[in-house]
Amino acid sequence: MKEYGIDAVPFAHVEMSEWRENFIGVEYLHEKSNFIVTGAVDDVWQNDAKELHVVDYKATSKDGEVSLDAEWQEGYKNQMEVYQWLLRHRGFMVSDLGYFVYVNGRRDLAAFDGKLEFSVKIIPYKGDDSWIDGALMDVKKCLLGDLPEAAKTCEYCTYRKLAQEIEG
Repeated sequence: MKEYGIDAVPFAHVEMSEWRENFIGVEYLHEKSNFIVTGAVDDVWQNDAKELHVVDYKATSKDGEVSLDAEWQEGYKNQMEVYQWLLRHRGFMVSDLGYFVYVNGRRDLAAFDGKLEFSVKIIPYKGDDSWIDGALMDVKKCLLGDLPEAAKTCEYCTYRKLAQEIEG
């Protein structure tokens, strides 16, 4: 945190160990959809203004610099925004600014020697959770309505179609 100039400390909360636990996590009942939304946070930091910063840890091993620029990493950003949304709905002051602590297994060393070494990069990310309420209502509408037609570009739809052909 000092190296990156982040003025925050780990958030001490009685429920922190539950919030980190898969299948428990931070929980909120979204009354409009009647969905219970949960998410297991990796970490939460608190700044001097008592705002919370969601922190998500990621690990990889690749050549070059790590970033959040790939299309498939949009899911990481959505994940961060859901965590921010959950904590806000639990009554906390949550900053839009979250952090990805990205560790990259070093490939430039001469030998493995039974240990992994990582370079660490903290990537700030400004989240926007304004899409979540609408997405939850869209999911509810889809579940209660007729199923949409299978999309030709959907890998899951293609898989299900092939599985049904094999089964039937």
